[in-house]
Amino acid sequence: MGKSRLEAFSDGVFAILITIMVLDLKVPHDGSFAALKPLVPVFFSYILSFIYVGIYWNNHHHLLHSMHRVTGGVLWANLHLLFWLSLFPFCTGWMGENHESPAPFATYGVVLLMAAIAYLILQQTIIAHDGNDSLLKSAVGSDLKGKLSPFIYITAIALAFVSTWLSSALYATIALVWLIPDRRIEREFEKVSHP
Repeated sequence: MGKSRLEAFSDGVFAILITIMVLDLKVPHDGSFAALKPLVPVFFSYILSFIYVGIYWNNHHHLLHSMHRVTGGVLWANLHLLFWLSLFPFCTGWMGENHESPAPFATYGVVLLMAAIAYLILQQTIIAHDGNDSLLKSAVGSDLKGKLSPFIYITAIALAFVSTWLSSALYATIALVWLIPDRRIEREFEKVSHP
């Protein structure tokens, strides 16, 4: 199978996730600005999740662009990642509707943690299939951000039971760390194309 089918399928899933998440922003029946006030927590949880989906989409694009061939292992690792990402709309809506309850914030963190682990699994699966000459392997190097993020998610999950605001701040911090696209893969491609 070529990469194009995998990319098209994955891009479709990312687009559907964003569409489903925005549907939780219910239009108020009142025409005043005051009617928007109850939607503020829902809107902020949507923004955070939209940023996360965008980060995953961007970095996922780089991952797929770096690999040489699609294997069964890559397909399953990709589906594993998409599974955890598909839970974003549920967690986003639950967190937005219950912005002072710890359980939705902890659950959101668990889904973020599992998506991060799934991304690392996909990354390592691609590296394993591409072998020692893997462009991705030389690009990610020690991958400090990728290995540190799960520990911050675990901290944020625990903090959800102390303060949902602190938990949210950690989720937002990780998003900010990853917001700038990971340029390591692009730099490796530039080295190969312009020796």
